[in-house]
Amino acid sequence: MTTELAHDPRPVFARALDQAGKPVAAVSRDELSNRTPCADYDVRALLGHAVSVLHKLVRVGTGGDARDVPDVIDGIADDGWAGAFTRARSEVERVWADDEKLDRMVTLPWATLPGRDALEAYTHEFTAHSWDLAHATRRLAEPDPDLAARALEAFSKFAPPEDRSEQGPFSPVVVVPDDADIYTRLAAYLGRRP
Repeated sequence: MTTELAHDPRPVFARALDQAGKPVAAVSRDELSNRTPCADYDVRALLGHAVSVLHKLVRVGTGGDARDVPDVIDGIADDGWAGAFTRARSEVERVWADDEKLDRMVTLPWATLPGRDALEAYTHEFTAHSWDLAHATRRLAEPDPDLAARALEAFSKFAPPEDRSEQGPFSPVVVVPDDADIYTRLAAYLGRRP
């Protein structure tokens, strides 16, 4: 194992996908139009966004341009989301199994960075969106607090409160009690109203 691989983001990324996959698999047809705490998406659109992110990771992992993939995949049957997510995840894991890709520069719609950093960023996005889905479907099981702590730390660096507006990807921070759980604090930091 090389020194670089000591910082392999894939195991934590897999944990975030495991966590996100649970609410994806549990969504019922009558929940697809539910609003989510992520203001731009109802449940159907958020599922389409999650599948899209996986497609973007496949695209950049194979040398393509993530901007060729829409931000929301549509055309999935109401009962096809779990299968679409599982298939896309399998393809991501196949493509990113190559250790060399972790240090290869990839261009995402919002940055050019090493593959390992792209996987870390999307780990945090899947962590936040798994909470969004669980909240929208009222299936707030026991999410992994370590994932939320990592995401909150990363977003604190990547999206400081002073750089936010109502028009950006992150709304202003929502105030929550000091003793709020880590996922509530993460959601509030991202501007979601828990």
